[in-house]
Amino acid sequence: MSSIGQIFRVTTAGESHGRAISCIIDGCPPGLDLTEADIQPQLNRRRPGQSAITTPRNEKDRVTINSGTENGVTLGTPILLTVPNEDQRPRDYGDKTIDMYPRPSHADWTYLEKYGVKASSGGGRSSARETIARVAAGAVAEKWLKETYNIEIVAFVSSVGTIKLFADTDAMSNDPAFLSLAETLTREQVDEHLPVRCPDDTIGRAMEARIAELRDEHDSTGGTVTCIIRNVPSGLGEPCFDKLQASLAHGLMSIPAVKGFEYGSGFHGAEMTGSKHNDPFVPAPALDAATQRTGIPRSRLQTKTNHSGGIQGGISNGMPIFFRVAFKPPATISQDQITALYDGSGEGVLAAKGRHDPCVVPRAVPIVEGMAAIMVADALMQQNARKMSTVKP
Repeated sequence: MSSIGQIFRVTTAGESHGRAISCIIDGCPPGLDLTEADIQPQLNRRRPGQSAITTPRNEKDRVTINSGTENGVTLGTPILLTVPNEDQRPRDYGDKTIDMYPRPSHADWTYLEKYGVKASSGGGRSSARETIARVAAGAVAEKWLKETYNIEIVAFVSSVGTIKLFADTDAMSNDPAFLSLAETLTREQVDEHLPVRCPDDTIGRAMEARIAELRDEHDSTGGTVTCIIRNVPSGLGEPCFDKLQASLAHGLMSIPAVKGFEYGSGFHGAEMTGSKHNDPFVPAPALDAATQRTGIPRSRLQTKTNHSGGIQGGISNGMPIFFRVAFKPPATISQDQITALYDGSGEGVLAAKGRHDPCVVPRAVPIVEGMAAIMVADALMQQNARKMSTVKP
């Protein structure tokens, strides 16, 4: 379906080469200061044409708030956001071979099988262009999270192909380099390392060179984005089937091109013993007077380690939440590829046309942040509704 969330509910609409991408947000609390200026920065980070290693599609991606606010303040009513498609080029898909052959590993075939019709230009709803709506809605969710709970969400590129920021020989929760970043890394610091958004100059340059090499070869590559969420109150998540990690996985796995999700110790946790994996509880440090006056809830306990990734039993424990998302190589490449006719009568060769990213992860960073914000905001609102009040320590 095209909606996600129980209380903070987001519905997206629009196709890659249609007139616009839009979303409706239900459940945003009234009284939140909100203008386009609060949303646009994240859209700017996602927009195409940022560098030589991204798609050259020239879109300004300017958002308009069409409802749900008055004088820059939310009314508690549905918020409609729209972003026009200004550089759509259906002519790039005018070659009849596109109508004859499905692109390998693309959604052309599966959308046709499901709906009996598919968009004739681009990927339609399956295109990553749809993620504009997620980023816009996520920016609204993030503003509420930041102002109400001081929650911080920071994502960055942690691998491109086989080039990795962290050694993949142990869990992230055991990696001192990652743990240091998890405590202090800011979004501004991530964006100092453009165009890849890997917070290490040397590794970032190697990633950029690899993407450029594959672009020149008309090929593509995948990668991973790692995300950290700080200052999340304890108690979020709805066992048994809407555990917090399950909700996060639902949101993140719905992003186009995502192939995997792991949090905390992840798959490496399966290689550890219980005595090494268990996170001992310790008393949380006392809050200073200034922090106490904010009224933002904090946990009485914290853990000495964080193999749990901030979630235990499907419920947040007050520690930082961190996870990693794997993206596959973009399916649309301009190399000749063997495929079959839609009617199954034979095979043929297709070299796809259009403007596409050779690697999506540099632009996926704000998409991951946006989906994380949407899911955490919804979880917080569900917990507030359960208590019939705001979350307390």
